[in-house]
Amino acid sequence: MNDPAPQPAKRRVLRVAIVTADPVRRAGLAAIVMEAGHAVSDDAAGADVVLADGVAPDAAARAVVLGGDDENQPGLLPRNAAPEQIDAALRAVAAGLTVRTTQTQGPVFDAIPELEQNLLTPREVEVLAAIGNGLSNKAVARQLGISQHTVKFHVESLLRKLGAASRAEAVHKGLRQRLIEM
Repeated sequence: MNDPAPQPAKRRVLRVAIVTADPVRRAGLAAIVMEAGHAVSDDAAGADVVLADGVAPDAAARAVVLGGDDENQPGLLPRNAAPEQIDAALRAVAAGLTVRTTQTQGPVFDAIPELEQNLLTPREVEVLAAIGNGLSNKAVARQLGISQHTVKFHVESLLRKLGAASRAEAVHKGLRQRLIEM
């Protein structure tokens, strides 16, 4: 019997509320959100995730804050985060994950290409969290509803991106960089 070929997972469209006092900044963030395939919501309470510039509203349980310093927020990115980072953070926070970037002091030259190369996708973060919980590739595949081959691909990718030689080292680096929490 021939099984039909697996269909690629359809990316979920998130409802994103944007919170900022600057109308120009709001328009720019809205363009980033819509270009990523999400819908902009005017209601923070009904949104899947809030994208805030500076300080997140108190009522937002799931928020990505750009340029904030409130460690209690599930998502913290630098104010000048790339659109790809913002999209990945929105998806990760909406999925219940915590997102942090490493902050460096002073100017860093040639940081953008390195940052893009090392940015984990939301799925890679999910796989990293699952292996951090001690799951095998087979158990991760079952939990996430993907094939073992796909899990292996994600593990190899996150090992490369994190510069880790083993799954344990990847989890250690993920915890240290606050990509995952245990």
